Amino acid sequence: MSWRITRRSVLATGAVVGLGGAGPGDPPGPDPRRIVSLNPCLDVILVHLADRAQIAALSHYSHEPSSSSLGELGRTLPFTYESAEEVLALRPDLVLTGRHSSPATRAALKRLHIRAELFGVPNTLDESLEQVRQVARAVHRPARGEALVAKIAAAVAASAPPPGTPKLTALIYQSGGFASAQGTLMDDMMRRAGFENAASRYGLKRTGNVPLENLVADPPDVLLAGETKPGAPTWADRVLNHPALSRVAHRMHRASFPQQLTFCGGPVLIQTAQMLVRARQGALAVRAQEARA
Repeated sequence: MSWRITRRSVLATGAVVGLGGAGPGDPPGPDPRRIVSLNPCLDVILVHLADRAQIAALSHYSHEPSSSSLGELGRTLPFTYESAEEVLALRPDLVLTGRHSSPATRAALKRLHIRAELFGVPNTLDESLEQVRQVARAVHRPARGEALVAKIAAAVAASAPPPGTPKLTALIYQSGGFASAQGTLMDDMMRRAGFENAASRYGLKRTGNVPLENLVADPPDVLLAGETKPGAPTWADRVLNHPALSRVAHRMHRASFPQQLTFCGGPVLIQTAQMLVRARQGALAVRAQEARA
């Protein structure tokens, strides 16, 4: 059931979450009982670490299929649009916020002495793993945090190419035609999976737009992009379906890479690593087949 938190719904239902029991290795003291997340990437980490009864609400992105990697699970939990009224009506004892969270809501939390933890955007795998640990400590589940860190690290390690694997250039094409260059978490993940990020050779600094002309004039070995949508295509959909790209189809392997994987780190990196491996193996298989022909 998809539902949004409002002051009326909180007061009418008495929306109170239960106290999750501490496990081995968890810190002493009372657990946070009402946790609200205002950030889609923190949503994902929180759902993996906290007891369900601890989660009072996630961000509204958790109910938007194009923005969240939580899927159906995210849509079973309450959400807010992070307004101060919605959040305060939940009477939280812990709020997880990002640097782009509503300044008015953050100010209200500070004014009312409600505990709020502020998190940045990780730009490397190591920073993302440390963020998982920080969230785990905040929700009093450090043991679960370490277990999740180990799982993510193992998936990323498994994505490394075997020795002697040919180097491939790749571009991850996001909605709006954007791509991530050096200095970003996605760039770090690509390099660990054996790809050379082609975004830099198009002049991109961190994140920017890659025009169709650049793709046609200098295509990467692999173009990673989400599946195009029927009906009302996005700008990126129109570019990916442009006839001009068919002229370089023999030089550029297309591989599926869901857009939801480009937004966040944490546990999302497990699937990210797996999709990058699949894309690398697919491109190399096609290259080998062409060499035998």
